[in-house]
Amino acid sequence: MKAQRESTDKLAIQIAENKDGALVCLVGSVDIDSSSAFRDQLLALLENRHTSMVTVNLFAVSKIDSSGIATLIEALKIARAGKTELRLQGLHDELLRIFEFTGLVSLFNGSGNTMIQSGCEVV
Repeated sequence: MKAQRESTDKLAIQIAENKDGALVCLVGSVDIDSSSAFRDQLLALLENRHTSMVTVNLFAVSKIDSSGIATLIEALKIARAGKTELRLQGLHDELLRIFEFTGLVSLFNGSGNTMIQSGCEVV
């Protein structure tokens, strides 16, 4: 398993890759200042044709703004075009409300049930 970390002032990004896919764990705030670093790493994973599934764990995300949501939507479009499954997990109540309010819950994983999981095992 290959793991890497990147930190901005407000966001830590941890990525673990294995033969089945990748797990991206975010810790902190996904906002206008940090979303470009997140976008770059997420799109690099999705461009890797050997990755069949990318899971983004949002359990430790304290805040997400429109730029973070736009990054996830862009990534979903790219994933679908490349036949890669993009899944979200770890949506705590505050983030789940945002995703429900914006109508995005059904775009990721088909329902909110599979998104309410926690646990990033990236060390």
